Amino acid sequence: QVQLVESGGGLVQAGGSLRLSCAASGRTFSRYGMGWFRQAPGKEREFVGCISWTAESTLYTDSVKGRFTISRDNAKKMMYLQMNSLKPEDTAVYYCASLERLWGAVAPADFGSWGQGTQVTVSS
Repeated sequence: QVQLVESGGGLVQAGGSLRLSCAASGRTFSRYGMGWFRQAPGKEREFVGCISWTAESTLYTDSVKGRFTISRDNAKKMMYLQMNSLKPEDTAVYYCASLERLWGAVAPADFGSWGQGTQVTVSS
């Protein structure tokens, strides 16, 4: 099992930026794709994006393309989510997770270990 801890959430005005971090420990972090999800109150957990274990490939949901960027540092066992041009609809708890299926899988069930989440609130 890999243990994941998110950080970096907070309150920001619309149009602002935040950088979330995901720290991993345990099994070999660098061998797995990693993803970011978010969940707003009363809504299902939503795929945000993911990055391959080599960092050569990324996928994003349409609503964040061009605004969010995922990166990773395997030597530090860290993954990041740079969020720019934030909108009130980006408000949610953000989670990082390890990909347990083949690349391209984006359902929550395709991901294994999960962090505890970090709250992002975007005010209008």
